[in-house]
Amino acid sequence: MEIIFLDSVESTHTYLKEYIKKYGYSRPLAIVTQFQTNGLGSRNNSWEGKKGNLFFSFIIDKTLLPDDLPIQSSSIYFSFILNEIISKQGSSIWLKWPNDFYVDDKKIGGTITNFSNNCYYCGIGLNLNFTNQNFGYLDIKIDLKVLLNDYFKAILEKKTWKQIFSKYSIEFEKSKQYKTTIDNEKVSLSGATLNNDGSINIENKKVFSLR
Repeated sequence: MEIIFLDSVESTHTYLKEYIKKYGYSRPLAIVTQFQTNGLGSRNNSWEGKKGNLFFSFIIDKTLLPDDLPIQSSSIYFSFILNEIISKQGSSIWLKWPNDFYVDDKKIGGTITNFSNNCYYCGIGLNLNFTNQNFGYLDIKIDLKVLLNDYFKAILEKKTWKQIFSKYSIEFEKSKQYKTTIDNEKVSLSGATLNNDGSINIENKKVFSLR
């Protein structure tokens, strides 16, 4: 994975897409910054980008990922691998379905993933420091370069969806205390059941993460 570090950028996700549009895709590539001025969140929302936090986006072609990965649940896959690495360093971080990082009861970040031309574009934002009272931040100090190297190494190990899902399905129980947005409405996850493909059954509907 080639990693390009930028001092600041409007959006790592937008920058990456423009970079690929201009130069084409030849290998996995990540764009990383600690200051993002116009980041993208779920459902086209913005993500506040205070200086000193972590924002990165990467592109990787489908052939470098496991054959059993459901495209619709790729955000869970990419998020949980990062969640697992940070947890092993002593953090209480956990992943709320489908793509939100939490510490205790506060959201500290999230993931968006798109699939185009046989490639995944994944963007991740993580609060390392205080942003505002509505959000939390990571409860341990981390070395960013070490974290990113460990993360992309784990991605390229092609861990199967089955391996990741078996661990995530246990953590999913925490999500049942919270709500998620479905069809622009907040819906409680208390009655949701998690399917093997990463979707949930809720209110007589099957719902994928779709972000």
